[in-house]
Order: sequence, then C-alpha cells, then structure tokens
Amino acid sequence: MIHPDTEVKFINSEVGYGLVARAFIPMGTITWVLDEFDQIFSRATFNSLEMKYKGILDTYAFRDHRGNYVLCWDNARYVNHSFKANCLSTAYDFELAIRDIYPGEELTDDYGYLNINEPFRGRDEGTKRKIVYPDDVLKYHKVWDKKLVRAFKKVSKVDQPLRAIIPPAKWLEINQIEKGEKEMDSILNCYFNEG
Repeated sequence: MIHPDTEVKFINSEVGYGLVARAFIPMGTITWVLDEFDQIFSRATFNSLEMKYKGILDTYAFRDHRGNYVLCWDNARYVNHSFKANCLSTAYDFELAIRDIYPGEELTDDYGYLNINEPFRGRDEGTKRKIVYPDDVLKYHKVWDKKLVRAFKKVSKVDQPLRAIIPPAKWLEINQIEKGEKEMDSILNCYFNEG
C-alpha cells in the first residue's frame, strides 16, 4: 500500500505518469508496504502468461528476492525510476523516504534494486550513472544501506500513516534498528540471482 498523501499525475512525455506527494513527507516515513492486496506471480506463472500480460508485469511489477513478480494493486505501480531516488526499498517489505519529500515532488525509486529483466537508459539527471542494470544492487548496496540507516533513525519521530499495516513483530524490529539495538538487514537481501 502506498502512502495516502500521494496522487498520480502526468510528469512529462518521457516518463508519462508518476506518483507525486500531496503533502510534506519527511525523511524516515514509510512510503510503501507490501500488503495482502498486492498480487504475487511466481516465475512459473509469469512464464505461462501470454506476451501482453508479461508486458504489463514487466512495466508495472517488480521482482522480489525469490524472482516473483509483485504487482501493486494501488498507485504504487506508478513510482518511476530515478538515479536520485527519494525512496528506497528495505529488506523488510516496505520502503522509506530517505530524505524529505515536498508537496508536488515525485516519489521515486532506483530500479537498480528491483531485479529488472533488462538494462535500460534512465532519464538524464546529471548523474554519473546513465543505465540501470539488473544487478546494480550488487554494486550500490553499501551506498543505499547508508541512506537507509539514516532514514531508519527517524522512523518513530515522524507520522506513519502506514503503521497499521506492519505486523507487530516487524514493527518491534524496526524500532530496534532505529535505536541501534539491531543491525539493519542490507538492501542486498532484495537481490534475486537469476543464475
């Protein structure tokens, strides 16, 4: 489930539609949580689909660490890629705002940790990286982990509209990570090794 203070808007002709903040979303806010309505397609199911359905999943789904395709039921599927992403996935089936996100600003992910099938050229954002590769998480996980650790330290200090969706045991673990009582599992745990 995506953060409730977001809406789908047309971004530009290059990327089409995207997800935009309707209100201030501070760093440390949980912006998305895997929930019971999200659909999970196994690799075998994906391979049995007609091409038109595979195309939909390739566009709107991401692959988890098992290689399953996760299709979000709500507007979360409109989160676009950015080399300067303001949200990052965690190894705990939710995403965090890794910096403050302002009203009217697009919520973005770095697709380099979403186990894409094929490399693609991202929009030019003046970054050194220009192409997203299926195994980018192997190269950038330490950088992304540092950003996540900083965001985890803010989790209990900001409003969490999606808190009720997170199971109590997981919430306890989140609080332990925030307090430094437990080490955060690396985003590297999201990687699916195709080989």
